[in-house]
Amino acid sequence: MSAEPLITHGSGSEALAELYRDLHANPELSYAEIRTARIVAESLAGLGYEVHTHLGRTGVAGVLRRGDGPTVLLRADMDGLPVTEATGLPYASTVRGVDPDGHDVDVMHACGHDVHVTCLLGAARTLAADESWTGTLVLVFQPAEELGSGANAMIADGLYDLVGTPDVVLGQHVGPMPAGMIALHPGAAFATSDSLKVTLYGRGGHGSRPEATIDPVVMAAAVVLRLQTIVSREVAGGETAVVTVGMLRAGTKVNIIPDSAELQINIRTYDPEVRERVLAAVERIVRAEAAASGAPAEPRIEHPDHFPLLYNDPDGCARTIPALASVVGSPQRVIDAGPVTGSEDVGELAKAAGAPCVYWILGGADPSAFAGAATPDEMLKVMADIPSNHSPGYAPVIEPTLAVGVGALVAAAREWLG
Repeated sequence: MSAEPLITHGSGSEALAELYRDLHANPELSYAEIRTARIVAESLAGLGYEVHTHLGRTGVAGVLRRGDGPTVLLRADMDGLPVTEATGLPYASTVRGVDPDGHDVDVMHACGHDVHVTCLLGAARTLAADESWTGTLVLVFQPAEELGSGANAMIADGLYDLVGTPDVVLGQHVGPMPAGMIALHPGAAFATSDSLKVTLYGRGGHGSRPEATIDPVVMAAAVVLRLQTIVSREVAGGETAVVTVGMLRAGTKVNIIPDSAELQINIRTYDPEVRERVLAAVERIVRAEAAASGAPAEPRIEHPDHFPLLYNDPDGCARTIPALASVVGSPQRVIDAGPVTGSEDVGELAKAAGAPCVYWILGGADPSAFAGAATPDEMLKVMADIPSNHSPGYAPVIEPTLAVGVGALVAAAREWLG
C-alpha cells in the first residue's frame, strides 16, 4: 500500500489536515502533477468512485452514478507555481522542478491549489457516504490551471465522453479573506488574461563602448515605462484593465551589452473591446520603442497563453447562495466582493458543456486578523497586509478553511443533485 496519505486513511479533520500538509510540501508544476494525481486516483478508487486518469496528461476524474438525476461537476486544480516558499511553515516546500522554458526552479503551492485538492477529496468522502442524493457526481482534478490550458486539455481528451455532460459546474478558489467567509459574484467574476512574450533585438558589444551598440536593455526599460501609460491614459475611468510586466531578462555579464532582451507581459480585462484596445496599444508601444532605438530587427511578439472571462451564471448563483450560507452560518457571511482581476479556466468546463458555472472564493486567512474590521473597506485594508495568492508567504490557515471548503462543496453539490 502507498505510504502517501490517502483520504480513505483515518477520518475527520486531522486526516484532511495531514493530506493538506503533504500536498503543500510536495507541489508539482503544470502538467507535472504526477504524484498528486496518483494520490487523488487512489483515494477516489478507495471511496468507490469510477476513476479516469491521464486526461489532459495528468488530470483525474472520479464518477459516482446513483440512477436518474442531474449530473453535477465539482472541480479542483492541482498545479503549483515556480515560487520560492518563504512561509517558515514546518511543512514548507523545498521541492524543485523544471518550468516550461526549461529553467530549474523552486516550486510552491503559492496559489492554494493544495487547499482545493484537499477540500474536493474531503467532499468526495462525504458525498460517497451520503445515500440521500440521486444523479451523477463528477469530480474533476484538473492540471495546468496556471497555464490556462488544463481544462481544455481534459475536454480534448474526451472528458465528457467518459463521465457525461454536466448540468452545472461548481468550484471554489481560496483567497486572503477571513476563513469562515465566502465571496460569490454573479456575472463577469474573473478577468480575461493575456500573456505576451516580447523579444527586443539590439546589437551587442562591449559595455565600455555603448556607442557601437544598440542596447536592448535600455530599449526594454523604455518599453516598461511607456506601458504604464496604457491604463492611465488609454483606458477610461469607468473601464478596467491591468498591465503588468512580470519578467525582464537580458544579458549575462556586467560589461557585455547583449543582443536581445525579453519581456513577459500580463494583461487583465473584462470587456472584449478594452482587451483589443490594450493589446493593440502594447504592440504599438513595443514596435515604436524598437524603431526609436534603431533596432536592427522587428521585435517578436508571441501570445503563449490566454484565460477567457469567467462568467458566473446569475440564476445559478442565486440557487447556490443559500446552500453556501448554511455552511458558514449566515447569509451575511456570503458576500459579493465584486469581480476580481485574477483569472481562471474553470469556465471552459462549463462552456464546453453548455452548463451554468458557479465559482466562489473561499476565505483562507486567519480570522483573528480581521477582528477589528467592521466594514468591507476595513476588511480590504487588513487584506492588503496579508500575503496573498502567488506570494512566497502565502499560507492559508488549515482550519476552519478546510472544514468550510469541504462543507461548501458538499452543500452546493447537494443543492444541484436530485
